[in-house]
Amino acid sequence: MSETKGFARIYQKAKSAMQSGRAGKAGWVLSFVPSEAQRADHLVGWYGSADTSKQVVLHFETRERAIAYAEAQGLLYEAEAPAQAAECIKPKVYADNFKFGRHENWSH
Repeated sequence: MSETKGFARIYQKAKSAMQSGRAGKAGWVLSFVPSEAQRADHLVGWYGSADTSKQVVLHFETRERAIAYAEAQGLLYEAEAPAQAAECIKPKVYADNFKFGRHENWSH
């Protein structure tokens, strides 16, 4: 298969600003890059294009599966490096605010 069908981007979804945990970040996403620019429809004023591949978003469990799919379909792709996990989050306990021998200043 030497003929390419499009260009895809493979990445991990970013954590939402409304999330404090890491739920929903486990998978990988393959999304297509639009092949043409959007243009205005003068009749209704909407923007659009004839390229419908930008509406397709595929989800995979691993980066390797997403890359294998892109290669099997003859897609050019750009795969981002896996995100580095943050160091361990130390859980905080409310009772530590009142601990005897506390070295930090009180908040008020």
